[in-house]
Amino acid sequence: MLSARTLSAEALPYQTQQQTTSEVSAKGNLGEKIAIEEAYVVAPSPYVATAYSLRGRTASGRPVAKGMIAADPRHLPLGSRVRLEAGAYSGEYLVADTGSLVRGRRIDIWTPSSREAMRFGRRTVKLTVLSLPRKK
Repeated sequence: MLSARTLSAEALPYQTQQQTTSEVSAKGNLGEKIAIEEAYVVAPSPYVATAYSLRGRTASGRPVAKGMIAADPRHLPLGSRVRLEAGAYSGEYLVADTGSLVRGRRIDIWTPSSREAMRFGRRTVKLTVLSLPRKK
């Protein structure tokens, strides 16, 4: 089993490295993402969410679509994948946009209509970072 203590791969003998990798792979999707794909998982934290329904392209260059959110790039860089717990809006989202009023722990969820955005209002949601974009 792996301990909570981080071990350097150089400090482990080859046989132990193999066992560690296979034990992590056998744990399932989350373990595979962490060990193999080097995806980052951050504990859930509260964010203030609002909704918007503008048309056009996002800051990342993609056209707006369902499943996209706007966030402060200092907290959640463009390309991050997150999971929201927000009632009917719960699910996985891609951080693809920024906004002048989206600062700190605030997010904007894209909705197809302004009526839906108004109905969403402002609420506190639980946000979990599933992965951060790879650095180039």
